Amino acid sequence: MKGYVHVYTGDGKGKTTAAFGLALRAVGAGLKVFIGQFVKGMKYSELESLERFKGEIEVRQYGRDCFIHKDPEAEDIQLAREGLQEMQAVMASGDYQLVILDEANIATFYRLFSIDELLQAVKGRAASVEVVITGRKADPAVIELADLVTEMREVKHYYTEGVEARDGIEK
Repeated sequence: MKGYVHVYTGDGKGKTTAAFGLALRAVGAGLKVFIGQFVKGMKYSELESLERFKGEIEVRQYGRDCFIHKDPEAEDIQLAREGLQEMQAVMASGDYQLVILDEANIATFYRLFSIDELLQAVKGRAASVEVVITGRKADPAVIELADLVTEMREVKHYYTEGVEARDGIEK
């Protein structure tokens, strides 16, 4: 089976959620899944859910806190770069049929690693590995590489009315 590259991007809600939904579908079909989360280092409700799929879904975080409202620090860059190296090896191995690089677009936007490094990692995957790259601000080169691109567009969001992120819904 040939693996394709998906990109879920845009300013709307649901990029990671869509990728995790695909992970559940893949497990239901007997596939193994590897999820690497860049920028994120906190515990989210979806990670609790994925604990139930140990052995079928492997999750690693390559971040500390979300630094989106400040500049990344040297440790943020180091964690992301080490994560990309690990994910490059995972994709090349073919041991997982679906690999999700969650927030990799944000990692390149904040220059935690370069677009070229990301593209090289994805291009070096085993031919059967399906790859999903999520995050706002997808670089045109990432979109060009992709076989499927979905842009989430915010039309309306209750966040603008002051609603904080809620457990089980946004976090």
